[in-house]
Amino acid sequence: MIIILKPQASEKDAQEILDKIASLGLKPLYMPGIERTVLGALGDERVLSQLHLDAYPMVDEIKPVLSPYKLVSRELQAHDSVVSIGGVKVGGGNFTVIAGPCSVESQEQLFGVANMLTQHNIPLLRGGAFKPRTSPYSFQGLGVEGLELLKSAKAKFNMPVVSEIIDPNDADLMYDYIDCFQIGARNMQNFRLLEAVGKQDKTVLLKRGMSATIEELLLAAEYIINAGNSNVILCERGIRTFETATRNTLDLSAVAYLKEKSHLPVFVDPSHGTGIKSLINPLSRAAVAVGADGIIVEAHLNPKEALSDGHQALTAEDFATLMADIKPFITAAGKIL
Repeated sequence: MIIILKPQASEKDAQEILDKIASLGLKPLYMPGIERTVLGALGDERVLSQLHLDAYPMVDEIKPVLSPYKLVSRELQAHDSVVSIGGVKVGGGNFTVIAGPCSVESQEQLFGVANMLTQHNIPLLRGGAFKPRTSPYSFQGLGVEGLELLKSAKAKFNMPVVSEIIDPNDADLMYDYIDCFQIGARNMQNFRLLEAVGKQDKTVLLKRGMSATIEELLLAAEYIINAGNSNVILCERGIRTFETATRNTLDLSAVAYLKEKSHLPVFVDPSHGTGIKSLINPLSRAAVAVGADGIIVEAHLNPKEALSDGHQALTAEDFATLMADIKPFITAAGKIL
């Protein structure tokens, strides 16, 4: 439930109620605002009914949170969340571009892409060190060697890095190498993995599962925040439908719906969303128009030699065109690149 305090309520009044909530084994939430302080209580509904907070003189209003996802809901927090990836602010009035190769292949490859991105003032570098692949014979990533290359690229180009985690046991291992954990579509409902990154304090980019509903995506985010990490970015990356013209069906309606229902930042991945390089540009513009807070795209200086997803990677020329084309849309949306 949400407890809205009266304007004259003090921090002491709020703490008294928070202590009451905690004493019953419920999870207390403290959300001070400019005009009002809002408190939250999460837990068993039968226990919530025992709070009797309407008897407290500083309580103005009590509202139940009706959605199955509580912590990510706008019912609990009306304003947009802003998270940080290595000091780069994501969300709010910012539109952020994350770019880089699907897989880290070599220092030459990674540094070359990073250097190209810095020419366009791209703040965040993506690259897969561990790659879950459909076929066991496909390139699975360089592992720790790839993480070391990402850390070197971060130091050389001053670019915080985003990389996918596929094993809960790797959370501590990856912590010192990366600035943002990416949860891929295949792992969206790997609940032990969600809890593992939820125990860390670095931002998590959570991709929608290829057959997941929007509610399932929001509940996956709920797992992470409930474990203690409120720094979550939702990412629409296309879902599997009966359509075969594109690799996936990029559900841009989900972006608008997520922005309406949740306070978390929302990204779009047009690279995986279509699997067709020529469609990345127009769908990136559409992502801006529909309210996305950023995009994550694949870039490679020589896609023909890429070890994974080369067919959908943008070249330096493609990327320059993309950035030139989306800037007017970002301005029109009232956001800052």
